Amino acid sequence: MKCAGIRSVGRRVALARAALAWLFVLLAGPAAAECRQALVLGLDVSGSVDEREYRLQVEGLANALGAEEVREALLSVPGQPVRLAVFEWSGPQSQSLILPWAEIGDAGALDAAIARIRGAERQPAQLSTAIGAAMAAGFRLLGDQGDCLRRTLDLSGDGESNTGTRPSVIRERFLPEGVTVNGLVVGAIPGGGDDRSDDIRRLAGYFEANVTGGPGAFVEMALGYDDYEAAMRRKLLREIASMVIGRADVAEDGGG
Repeated sequence: MKCAGIRSVGRRVALARAALAWLFVLLAGPAAAECRQALVLGLDVSGSVDEREYRLQVEGLANALGAEEVREALLSVPGQPVRLAVFEWSGPQSQSLILPWAEIGDAGALDAAIARIRGAERQPAQLSTAIGAAMAAGFRLLGDQGDCLRRTLDLSGDGESNTGTRPSVIRERFLPEGVTVNGLVVGAIPGGGDDRSDDIRRLAGYFEANVTGGPGAFVEMALGYDDYEAAMRRKLLREIASMVIGRADVAEDGGG
């Protein structure tokens, strides 16, 4: 009888502890969604980018985010949203935030982010091209997103860095562990013209040698700013879809 009494008391204590734990859960509210990717996009607004090209970048990014296949990739893992931030950059002291961090957990959040980007107005900026400073700005933004499974910085540009700390130095000294830096290079040749293939290859090589880095880094290429939207769509799909596939592979293997 004594053992039965002890067991009865033990059960009551266990039930009380369970009830108390459940009360703490209720008071704390729902758990925060797991961020599967933090993605920062930096748009080149240096002196080589005119007003038409600026709008092609802004509208191209907005349209690419709204494309059916990109929208599907962004929203394909319920409970594991992507976080987006967008800034424009040029000289060493010229970085302006277009879209502060936005958690894309549903279609409404995505539509709001797209509208914010589409409504952006070009801010006064230096005319020079400081890719190193743009990288540093992107790293600072990503520093606040340490709880995300993947962190990615995308920089668009139509030329090499010509001022400030060299991007290769920023990459070597300050690239955070686990962060990927990708590039979208825009081919253009002085005086116009249609054959930009040599220019694009040269600029892509420069980005690969000096800018991109981290796990799975790559460079996407646009044949001028008229091709920017299509190139951005390809790049976003490659980045976001790869994360979705990776999570699916883990699930199939029985991982968390």
